[in-house]
Amino acid sequence: MMDTFLSFLNTFFILFLELTALFILISFLVSWLQQKVTEDRVRRILNRPNNWIGYLYGVGLGSLTPFCSCSTIPILAGLLSSKAPFGPSMSFLIASPLLNPVIIIMMLTLLGWELTLYYAIVITIFSILIGVVWSALGLEQSVKEVRVRKKGSSNEDQNISKWKLALQDTWTFFYPLFPYLLIGVFIGAFVYDVVPQEFIVQYAGGDNPWTIPIASVIGIPMYIRAETILPIAGALVSQGMDLGAVIALLIGGAGASIPEVILLSKLFKRKLVVAFVVSILIVAIGTGFIVQIIL
Repeated sequence: MMDTFLSFLNTFFILFLELTALFILISFLVSWLQQKVTEDRVRRILNRPNNWIGYLYGVGLGSLTPFCSCSTIPILAGLLSSKAPFGPSMSFLIASPLLNPVIIIMMLTLLGWELTLYYAIVITIFSILIGVVWSALGLEQSVKEVRVRKKGSSNEDQNISKWKLALQDTWTFFYPLFPYLLIGVFIGAFVYDVVPQEFIVQYAGGDNPWTIPIASVIGIPMYIRAETILPIAGALVSQGMDLGAVIALLIGGAGASIPEVILLSKLFKRKLVVAFVVSILIVAIGTGFIVQIIL
């Protein structure tokens, strides 16, 4: 019993220190990039004569945006109000919470480069396809009238260097998310050192064909933050949970979390909100099975 407790503490502190250092570094880099990539610049980049280039840029810019839907949705509202093209904007919406730097770097750390590479490729393809399909189906008509008042930068902000602003943003990002990171690491260490491996393999292994679809749905109410769910996912994989089910869990939660759906209902009519949730579940299940087959 004492050995298990000491192993739990060791896993907890190592994982906590590693992820805290990664999060602070990534927060700083993303804040600095966001000062360079403004909303108006994003709109100009997405307005390309070649639509396919616009979709690729939408995915690429989505991967540079903040850490969750709470930041992605306001940016999307600004794009729609400034008449950015619908399809690439939707690719941006799908890619932003699923390919952001926090998820990618933490996946590299916790799940390895091979799984992260497959994940990034598949999500990129799905993000483009969803934008194309929604545009072809005319779902642009299901966007509510969006009006966003742009705020100018204060003189005080203009006089502060980009590096100092990035440091301030890093603390602003990190401080409120610290409890979630703590919870995620605690649960992850508990799963890794306390929960019997046989239990996870029996109920969440690769033999049950319904594991991936169920995981994709469970991820939606379970998801809080990437900083919480990814340590848990890493522990589940190490204990024998099917890789495809873990990926489906992550995509379902990060892509269609309850707060995100609520925010989108302010921008989209019901038809487009339903299309969004269904599309995310298709992406989660499809990516889960692809990962399961390949790896």
